[in-house]
Amino acid sequence: MAVDVLKVEIRSVQDASGLDAAIRAGRFGADDVVAVIGKTEGNGGVNDYTRILSDIAFRGVLLRHGSRDEAAVKSVPMVWSGGCDGVITPHATVFARSAETGTADRARLVIGTAMSEELLPEDIGRPAMVEKVASGVRAAMADAGITDPADVHYVQTKTPLLSIESVQDAHRRGLECACEVHDSMGISNGTTAIGIGVALGEIAMPRAAEICRNLDLYSSVASCSSGLELTRAQIVLLGNRAGAGGRYRIGHGVMKDALDIDGIYAAIANAGLDLPERPRAADLRGRVVNLFIKCEADRRATLRGRRQIMLDDSDVHHHRHAKAAVGGVAAAALGDPAVFVSVDAMHQGPQGGGPVIAIVDMGN
Repeated sequence: MAVDVLKVEIRSVQDASGLDAAIRAGRFGADDVVAVIGKTEGNGGVNDYTRILSDIAFRGVLLRHGSRDEAAVKSVPMVWSGGCDGVITPHATVFARSAETGTADRARLVIGTAMSEELLPEDIGRPAMVEKVASGVRAAMADAGITDPADVHYVQTKTPLLSIESVQDAHRRGLECACEVHDSMGISNGTTAIGIGVALGEIAMPRAAEICRNLDLYSSVASCSSGLELTRAQIVLLGNRAGAGGRYRIGHGVMKDALDIDGIYAAIANAGLDLPERPRAADLRGRVVNLFIKCEADRRATLRGRRQIMLDDSDVHHHRHAKAAVGGVAAAALGDPAVFVSVDAMHQGPQGGGPVIAIVDMGN
């Protein structure tokens, strides 16, 4: 089936009125919603409960307006990334099934979802997690009806991170975890990205010692987030498939560094929009639904030969510096501050850069 895509603003920490209004207006039915990817306004850290508040609010709308029971609504993938530093506006991108049909000569957006096997605390940062995530990505490809990995342009995941309780659980079973609690967000994201790359043939199965260490290994379509909300990898996979129907296409590119606005426009062009040689926001004509970007501070502490101090700042975490900086570049490129920019980009794009995914409206 075709996919409808709608970006809605989140006006407060428990707001889902944009989704509610779209359903009431008949844009799509509550039971047609298959995934939500959103930015919330909390601190983006381990204890960012705005992700949970948004999750509750959006699932509540689906329960009120649809026929699915609580268990079915709970299984709808909702990936929430916390932290709207700088100019980023809290928002959610809603994906819904549509009955619209298409012709075989037009490749349009399709979506597949899957949940991995249970991820144990001792799996995080280790080959077991890579293998479980890779298996889940292959299942999501099958769900989308995609057979060629080259047709996959975006894999958004949400995976568990460590808590004091989960570390203690591993210890009670005589096992050790690969990292400390506050390092586990980045380690979970990075290990997941390798799993995505392995599933899509971008990366060979790495040695255990390379996971979260060999930063030359990366996926160009992975966008990984983690939190306390779940214990399995929640996978949302998007690509293009001939005959899928609908108005939307997806493409991807890579930002080589935090200033690489050309990488953003390359992703938009890859999705199917014709752009001039030196594009700007006005050239997009409002046809970009959203951008999905991963970024982080370059560990070499330089940017285009200039010294950077975000890694030395004891007052503001470097995640917040990087997110605000790249969010500003993306908002300027798009002409819209409601952009999805997430940090902890280990193994997601080149060091100091990150993947850029664009969804565009191709019209009828």
